[in-house]
Amino acid sequence: MTFIDDIQQAHRELLDGTRKTVVLRRHYDADPEDVWQACTDPDRLTRWFLPVSGDLRLGGTYQLEGNAGGEILRCEPPSLLKVTWLFGPDPGFSEVEVRLSAKDDGTLFELTHTAEVPPEMWGQFGPGAVGVGWDLTLLGLGLHLAGGEKVEEATFHLTAEGRASIIASSQAWGRAHESAGGRPDEVAAAVAATTAFYAPEEETPA
Repeated sequence: MTFIDDIQQAHRELLDGTRKTVVLRRHYDADPEDVWQACTDPDRLTRWFLPVSGDLRLGGTYQLEGNAGGEILRCEPPSLLKVTWLFGPDPGFSEVEVRLSAKDDGTLFELTHTAEVPPEMWGQFGPGAVGVGWDLTLLGLGLHLAGGEKVEEATFHLTAEGRASIIASSQAWGRAHESAGGRPDEVAAAVAATTAFYAPEEETPA
């Protein structure tokens, strides 16, 4: 299966209100216990996502290297993890919930990210700003569960398949945006901006 196939098998949904909620659902060919461990064991997280530190227990805190941190709000192995997801000096409300359930000899993985998004950022990027990032993260998780190599996000967009995967993800979030009531012109502009952010065109030497 190609990276693009992997991206396209996910179901995406946007709940557009005062707070924005993006939902990603997909299936992994691994049992819930294995997926849970991959998402919560620090050694395994480093192998497919980012190093994590902190007081990793219910009520404790975590920090992903160079990325989000927060409080562990709920932890019910191997089916439910909920954390605050805070990044930057004034992040506002942001929570991520992951639910795992056994399905079809594997695991149904559902990620819900609810956040207060500055209007100017939402107007420019729409749900793709966070959605494409989660797509790439879950692509990395899938590769890890299948015994593959870690995706290097810093250079992923420089490969033909990486760029095509990012474009496919950005367009898929555009469809979710339109389904939630986004105007076609607004959605098209957000998809273009998101694609340019995650997969900028290489500059041609003068």
